[in-house]
Amino acid sequence: MEPIVTLDVRPILARGAEPLAEILAAVDALSRGQTLRLIAPFRPVPLFRVMARRGYDHHETRLPDKGWQIDFAPAAHRLGQGSALDAFGWPEPTALLDLTAQSSDEAAERLRQALGRIPPGDVVFALLAAEPADLLAELGAQGHKWAGNPAADGSGFRLLLRRAD
Repeated sequence: MEPIVTLDVRPILARGAEPLAEILAAVDALSRGQTLRLIAPFRPVPLFRVMARRGYDHHETRLPDKGWQIDFAPAAHRLGQGSALDAFGWPEPTALLDLTAQSSDEAAERLRQALGRIPPGDVVFALLAAEPADLLAELGAQGHKWAGNPAADGSGFRLLLRRAD
């Protein structure tokens, strides 16, 4: 497996076509840990937020021909302190929760309820306004595992919770 997959969108743009569908298809085809290297004639600023929402950080390099090389790498490589290191092998989440508008107490209660509704070994994904340090300590003491980090766009804290077996 190649660590970097390159997609040059200059020919697509030269034909007058929109490359977003091909970019997203390339991202969807990446294996865990792979980086997408995008070559473009301009700096694709709107794409940065799209990719951040999908969990990718970016690194920009100006090319000699005045084009741009943008490397999109998985942001998950920077898990928060205390995260379960085996999280990359967990199953896909069976519940997705956006709790950014909830108070920390309400968000904690909703997470506890969601964990109670899923079978052992299953995973819940939640986006929270801030890291729930006290809740994570409580759930860890109960044998549940977690992995999380701040969202790349600063919108909150991304959290995966895996119910104890």
